[in-house]
Amino acid sequence: QVQLVESGGGLVQPGGSLRLSCVASGNIFTIYTMGWYRQAPGKQRELVAAKTRSGSTNYADSVKGRFTISRDNAKNTVNLQMNSLKPEDTAVYYCYANLIPFGLGVPNSYWGQGTQVTVSS
Repeated sequence: QVQLVESGGGLVQPGGSLRLSCVASGNIFTIYTMGWYRQAPGKQRELVAAKTRSGSTNYADSVKGRFTISRDNAKNTVNLQMNSLKPEDTAVYYCYANLIPFGLGVPNSYWGQGTQVTVSS
């Protein structure tokens, strides 16, 4: 069994900051990519930021310069520091991991349960 558990969402005013955290646990052999997606009401789920095991990062254009992803490979954690938040950042944020569980030879995708981020005055 593999679990991804997020924390850190909430309500913040425009221009404020939030930090999301996610920890992966369970029957994990290795994790390739960890990252964050978000889904706003009526919209498709979109990539926010991702980081590979080797350190390469990918950000959505809409968050570049405002959000920073970090990762601890030893602890199987990924964080998202979100600064200068805007109302359009309001969404449910999902942690994501592409990993190989023990006993399987191919990577699978796993998702957290999601955490709500609301940016409003």
